[in-house]
Amino acid sequence: MTIDAFGPFLLYFKALHVISVIAWMAGLFYLPRLFIYHCDLVRGSVESERFKVMERRLLKQIMNPAMIASWLFGVLMVLTPGAVDWTAPWWHAKLLCVILMSGFHGACSKWRKNFLDDRNVKPQRFYRYANEVPTVLMIIIVFMVIVQPG
Repeated sequence: MTIDAFGPFLLYFKALHVISVIAWMAGLFYLPRLFIYHCDLVRGSVESERFKVMERRLLKQIMNPAMIASWLFGVLMVLTPGAVDWTAPWWHAKLLCVILMSGFHGACSKWRKNFLDDRNVKPQRFYRYANEVPTVLMIIIVFMVIVQPG
């Protein structure tokens, strides 16, 4: 199903989608890095409390709105006639990676709550590895969209 009235707005949807994704990715790259540093801090310390504020603001004021906007403008593009070739296999891989990215976002939200409640038990090394997940997913997504293999 597509909506013909969206046709003239496709380039605007694309631009807003790219802007939203950039903001979302910035947060997905930075929040796990904050967790890495937060692991070193004494629970209840002034520094730990400062990190809790930084993590909350990043998630609530940047990442959540950017993720919602990314999905919104992505869906608007999909509903625009001619924007997606439904017979091409690349968009399945892209959609899967975007769903996985959203799941990673949810995991970051859960980890933030653990830090907020001083219940983090994961070591720095865990967050160092987790910090690579959005990079790998982003690489796959970009190649799917630009190269459109298959």
